[in-house]
Amino acid sequence: MTMPLPMRPGHVHCYLVPVDGGYMLVDTGLGVPEAGEAWAAALGEIDGPVVTTFLTHFHPDHLGAAADVRDLTGARTVQGRLDAEQTRLVWENADWPERLAGWFRCHGAPEEAVGELVGQGALYQPFIRTVPDPELVEAGETLHGWEIVAAPGHADGQLTLVRDGVLIAADHLLARITPTVGCWPASRPDPLGDYLGALEHTIEIAPEVAYGGHGDPISDPVGRAHELIAHHEERLRSTALALGPEPATGYEVSYPLFGADLGPSSRRFAVAETLAHLERLVLDGRAERQAVEVAGHVVHVSYTAAQ
Repeated sequence: MTMPLPMRPGHVHCYLVPVDGGYMLVDTGLGVPEAGEAWAAALGEIDGPVVTTFLTHFHPDHLGAAADVRDLTGARTVQGRLDAEQTRLVWENADWPERLAGWFRCHGAPEEAVGELVGQGALYQPFIRTVPDPELVEAGETLHGWEIVAAPGHADGQLTLVRDGVLIAADHLLARITPTVGCWPASRPDPLGDYLGALEHTIEIAPEVAYGGHGDPISDPVGRAHELIAHHEERLRSTALALGPEPATGYEVSYPLFGADLGPSSRRFAVAETLAHLERLVLDGRAERQAVEVAGHVVHVSYTAAQ
């Protein structure tokens, strides 16, 4: 079931999976004002009830309408434990915008840009209606006969579903675009390393087909996983080349990597993705991080090429 989005890529796929007693719905789309009406119409056309809603990860376009769907169906809402924690931290926490602002300042964003970068995230807040008490699950468990498989990187707690060669991939694998892998406040320390590991696990699982959150089904998930690994290897090389002996912040390095002609929404993701690659280079010994602390708090971070 494809739901519209008011921003790129313009849509998100949610999946109805037949299960005992009805259907399991995977993801709910963004909670735009007409979401409840749209879901009422869509669910009115299926031949059974939705008994479970499974949320793959906490990004707005995947769980924004969770409460709308719950209210319409009465179905239980299932979410990964880590992902539920991050949902509360980001979407149910009045202090999060200021924490995010401090994060961008720490990584070199000039003050005139901080408000725009943080404001882009705040634009989603009215369209996120969470379920505060989801049923919590972990990778390795099963849900209606589907194995729950961790796919961190795009989101720390992203979970996917695998059964009989079919992978419901959320934003772990996408056919035509590269999933964003960024470093954010309170995220795991090495999101790119997490993502590369998750791609290797996908290769080991070797699904026959993958259904992502956006775009076309993927008929060769293993091949696509190899392509994404190669893409990030090339991006790591480009990031290393952007560094020299003089310290540069993540905000500054995002310009040679992603160009100067980006709006605030794209720039905030460019900075986060740049930081994910810089941190991976530090762990690989190909870059060095310099951190300035004041009263025990890091207030400025920069990077140089490894000596």
